[in-house]
Amino acid sequence: MRARLRAWIESLGDQFWLRPALIVLGCIGLAQLGIWLETAHVAGYDASSPDQNWGYSGGAEGARALLSAVASSTIGVAGTTFSITIAALTLASGQMGPRLLRNFTRDARNQIVLGIFLGTFAYALMVLRTVRTVQESPFVPHLAITGAIALALLSLATLVWFVHHIATSINVETVVDAVHRDLCSAVEARTLDSAGMTPPARLPKAGGITVTGSGYLQAVDEDTLAEWAHGHGATVALRVRPGDYVPSGFPVAFLSAGIEDAEAAITRALTFGRRPAALQDLEYSIRQLVEIAVRALSPGINDPFTAGSVVDHLGDALCRVASRHLPTGAVVREGRVALVLPVTDYDGLCDAMFHSIRQNAAGSVHVLARMLDVLTRVAEVERLTNRSAELARHADLVIAAARRDVADPHDLADLEARHVQFVAIREDGRPA
Repeated sequence: MRARLRAWIESLGDQFWLRPALIVLGCIGLAQLGIWLETAHVAGYDASSPDQNWGYSGGAEGARALLSAVASSTIGVAGTTFSITIAALTLASGQMGPRLLRNFTRDARNQIVLGIFLGTFAYALMVLRTVRTVQESPFVPHLAITGAIALALLSLATLVWFVHHIATSINVETVVDAVHRDLCSAVEARTLDSAGMTPPARLPKAGGITVTGSGYLQAVDEDTLAEWAHGHGATVALRVRPGDYVPSGFPVAFLSAGIEDAEAAITRALTFGRRPAALQDLEYSIRQLVEIAVRALSPGINDPFTAGSVVDHLGDALCRVASRHLPTGAVVREGRVALVLPVTDYDGLCDAMFHSIRQNAAGSVHVLARMLDVLTRVAEVERLTNRSAELARHADLVIAAARRDVADPHDLADLEARHVQFVAIREDGRPA
């Protein structure tokens, strides 16, 4: 249940309308508060001492003109900012991939900007409806109108800031850095300080449990499922992990013993959605970075420098993993393995990072050189033998691709020298 709640909270961030709606409601409440303070004579304009008044001190006709100007201008600017946002999303989708749109729609700053303009419009309307002239039993909420002036000035500053923000946010280096920060956070959250227990060699392969419906697995409530399995003296072996697409009728788990309510318990522990989520998927941000690199290497864009930047950031993530332990997938209760989950190992991480980029970088000396440099630096940080062997496998694949696709002997000799540097560091732990 906790995992499902966290997945639901994360999905709220994808709702572009949520924060603007909350800001609009807040501005409506603020307008009602300002009007109430005026009608209750708690604060407002004192006709007997106009020199001591601050803020708006005009009459009803001026108040109506002012509020009408604020309302009409802010709703127009709100439409402009929405159009700019759509244009930025279209540009990002074409150059960096449609899956990167999630990062733009989740950007709280874009949502808050739209909310400020819409909130100012709603505030001005709420106050405008209460302004009455002499023929209508005069009433001018001076305090609330002063608030409209303040919101209009805030909207002006917000517009200037928004133009700067949207111009920088569509820069590919900014996008790569933002996704890299998400990847670093995932590495910190999804890796361990110490090694976990190794799963048993023989896992249950009978008693398949299916769930209704289909979709992407977004989260697994490991603690609840492990407690349920331990309470029934069984071992649950899940066959899917967050990020996998589960077709209808597919057996998602095997049980070591038959339990009557197993299907309901496993269904409660798994959260599915229409799209993958980053909540428990360590490779989610990796796939986003790789997509940027692959699109940059496409003939239509042909930007190897962006691909090289992505490789640099992926190497930084591997250096962060060097001092951490990846989960083994075994969840233990009272010394017994109650739950086994499929997890990403180091080989899988490296494959997800480098395979697609290397295959699409055929003949790109810059990208292949960056990959060898990154692998060399990671090898200098990594101390585990099995991980160093995996890095060596990818370095060998890179140099094999270079020998097959790079025609210039000078470039090939440079790549060969970088590969020799990698081998020297891997064997001796120091540069050649």
